[in-house]
Amino acid sequence: MTDRLYFRQLLSGRDFAVGDPVGTQMVNFVYLVGDRETGEALVVDPAYKVDDLLNLLAADGMRLTGALVTHYHADHIGGNAFGLEIEGVRQLLGRQNVPIHVNRAEAEWVRRATEVSAADLVEHDDDDVVTVGEIPVRLLHTPGHTPGSQCFLVDDRLVAGDTLFLEGCGRMDLPGGDAGLMYDSLRRLAALPDTTTVFPGHQYSPQASEDLAVVKRMNHVFRPTSAQQWKAMLGLS
Repeated sequence: MTDRLYFRQLLSGRDFAVGDPVGTQMVNFVYLVGDRETGEALVVDPAYKVDDLLNLLAADGMRLTGALVTHYHADHIGGNAFGLEIEGVRQLLGRQNVPIHVNRAEAEWVRRATEVSAADLVEHDDDDVVTVGEIPVRLLHTPGHTPGSQCFLVDDRLVAGDTLFLEGCGRMDLPGGDAGLMYDSLRRLAALPDTTTVFPGHQYSPQASEDLAVVKRMNHVFRPTSAQQWKAMLGLS
């Protein structure tokens, strides 16, 4: 599938939403995943400037058939943040009526954050597969940052959202966060093949992506070898 896989990593404030102060500050990555032969594509975590993302797809000869949501935070799918309204899935649905794929445990959080309806969302369980054209995308439930955080495996690429960064992991002190579940999720991701390329939800490091083998060697979140060590590293009892 590698030859027909369409995959783009886009940085907010640079590749789209240029001039948007929140998008520039938050350095979010949005991903476009599709099938070059059928022209179908999914967008992962559309936020800030929906029209920019649709225009980039159109310029590549691709058409949007759905969206994948890693988690409910406004910098990833729109809503209110810092007293500002951020564009996201609600505005996307205003342009194109496509399914919004969420983890079942995140659905209510997404509805509250974006004010979309339950009918707009397709709820998924762990290890479900969403197909775009003939390209399968595996959905991994990785709670910890939020209850229904999920990562996406496509080909040998892991779109990790805010579960795993190249340096560090997502915060666990926000509503719905859970340090114990984050430890379990990180262990699960660590068991993926070392040749998997990690594509994070933000550019919090000089590199935009890195092989999992390197991330496991360099990222401090993989140093604890037990839940007890993990809690001690976080300063939890």
